[in-house]
Amino acid sequence: MHDFLLAKEIIDDVLKIAEEKKLENIKRADIEIGMIALAHNGFSEHAEDINIENLEFGLMSIAKNTILKNTKFNIKKVAGDSWRIINIKI
Repeated sequence: MHDFLLAKEIIDDVLKIAEEKKLENIKRADIEIGMIALAHNGFSEHAEDINIENLEFGLMSIAKNTILKNTKFNIKKVAGDSWRIINIKI
């Protein structure tokens, strides 16, 4: 479930960039994903990491009805505990 929520957040951010820069055809978005652990009630022993396959499925599912329907999302695991958009190719 957290994977899908992150996918929605990523799609929203890419769409926001597309709107701000007036981009209509984004071929690729490069994303770095750290150890995004979502702790429950502040207890790290209940943390969950993001599953890349589930995240990719969520990205494709959410993007299919947007201008990002043909966008390739390249996801790279990195150190750290957050995510970020590294590059957008038009």
